[in-house]
Amino acid sequence: MTDATRPRRRTGRTIAIVAVIVVVVAGLLVAAEAIARSAVASTVRSLVVQKVGLPADQPVDVEVPGIVLPQLISGRLDEVGVSADDVAIGSLTGDVRVRLQGVPVAGGAAASGGSASVRLDPAQLRALLSQIPDFPSDTVGTAAPDVTLSTRFSVFGVPIPVGISLTPGAAGGDLTLTPSSFELGGNRVDAETLRGQLGGVADGALRTWNLCIADRLPAGLTLDSVTVQGDDLVAMFAIDGGLLDDPALQQNGTCG
Repeated sequence: MTDATRPRRRTGRTIAIVAVIVVVVAGLLVAAEAIARSAVASTVRSLVVQKVGLPADQPVDVEVPGIVLPQLISGRLDEVGVSADDVAIGSLTGDVRVRLQGVPVAGGAAASGGSASVRLDPAQLRALLSQIPDFPSDTVGTAAPDVTLSTRFSVFGVPIPVGISLTPGAAGGDLTLTPSSFELGGNRVDAETLRGQLGGVADGALRTWNLCIADRLPAGLTLDSVTVQGDDLVAMFAIDGGLLDDPALQQNGTCG
């Protein structure tokens, strides 16, 4: 064996050792990442079940995009997604999706903010709207982009059936339903035509209906928009990041 051969063999052995170390470290990091991700998901799920008052066996999906370990080291998770079906939040019951940004790993700090959506099927929507006094919630349906209902108005003692299409929206934290079109005698008519046919009786069909839900939800949640998507009504909420650590934002809001 020449002197030139020995260094080459030692170099080859060193490279092999380094390669093994790299593989082992990479494997440990992958395992640590998997453990960290599982721990975060489990912790978030437990907190959601506890804080929202869900059944212990309620399916709750937790998503943390990106690599978790660096986020844990930095003290904040870039984003956390939580989803669960058939969840009751105040007076709303539906499928919930939540996205929070800048979520602190330790308690006692605010998140950067976030958003939430609550999706209600027609039956859940009827249950919600039944809380509006004198609203014919049992006739409610959906026909995107509107909520639909049917009612009757008495004209000289004769009941006149009227179909109403209502555009959902949000104003000052209230759910609003604003008439957009009407059906009278099988024909689609506008507000002026309806009033001409029914007179002052039509006022009941022309009003905007409001339902305040702010007093049934944490003050840190603000109703931002309401739309009909497919057969469902979807309510979008803005989340104040302080909801995580501010007791005032965790208390129910108020109706103006």
